[in-house]
Amino acid sequence: MNLSVTLAGVTLQNPVMTASGTFGSGMEYAEMMDLNRLGAVVTKGVANVPWPGNPTPRVAEVTSGMLNAIGLQNPGIDTFTKRDLAFLTDYPKTKVIVNVCGRTAEDYVEVVERLADCPRVDMLEINISCPNVREGGIAFGQNPKAAETITKAVKRVAAQPVIMKLSPNVTDITEMAKAVEAAGADAVSLINTITGMKFDINRRTFALANRTGGLSGPAIKPVAVRMVYQTAHAVKIPVIGMGGIACAEDAIEFLMAGASAVSVGTANFHDPTVTLKIIEGIEAYMQRFGMKDVSEIRLKED
Repeated sequence: MNLSVTLAGVTLQNPVMTASGTFGSGMEYAEMMDLNRLGAVVTKGVANVPWPGNPTPRVAEVTSGMLNAIGLQNPGIDTFTKRDLAFLTDYPKTKVIVNVCGRTAEDYVEVVERLADCPRVDMLEINISCPNVREGGIAFGQNPKAAETITKAVKRVAAQPVIMKLSPNVTDITEMAKAVEAAGADAVSLINTITGMKFDINRRTFALANRTGGLSGPAIKPVAVRMVYQTAHAVKIPVIGMGGIACAEDAIEFLMAGASAVSVGTANFHDPTVTLKIIEGIEAYMQRFGMKDVSEIRLKED
């Protein structure tokens, strides 16, 4: 059976990768699992300068998921290249996808330019859920024109294929996908977290210092599957599906919906080896249905 998938010219040994912000760069997980078995490691978002993130508390458990308002805390591109990328050179079988964040188009471009000469970086994932400080704080990913602009700016300087990570906090996800495709994106990944809120009724205050946070985990999976399905039928570039994947059956739903690959996020927190179990589960599913290639999982419609 062939589990390999090719995204914008980059071939992964299987379609399972980690979701940005839930796996660091794999250092902590390497003690518990073989990173070389993953299709790709998607790093935590990196900016041109260190970001301290939001004040605490920044995480709250909710029914079937969690809220987080980490605020994209990261050490900045200098530390990232010296520490994280150096660490990942020990895992040559696994592709490395670097998630990039910023507050202005120039921030993104600076990081992408710095990564252009890094041979260990196979692809870039651009987080356009970041607030655009020049447009009053609205996320780049909530306005098709802004998404198109940032995609073009990144593509002009990128040496690696570019994945645009789409926000679900929009009226029509396909409109955003078409905008970044038209601007030259090589692939899209979706969905990022859904904005939510929780109160601590005993302390009579907000559960998160930021008041709102991103909802992830099983609670968002049906929404994510629907958006992946819509997007896969609206654009010609590869779609990477994510949002509430906790087992092989969840991942297979995304692949049936039209995703070329999947990213596993929140589930890593309670089971550090969940990605490996998902890879094995996909293999078992293919064997059960006599499939020779993982692409056969996609639902064929009349």
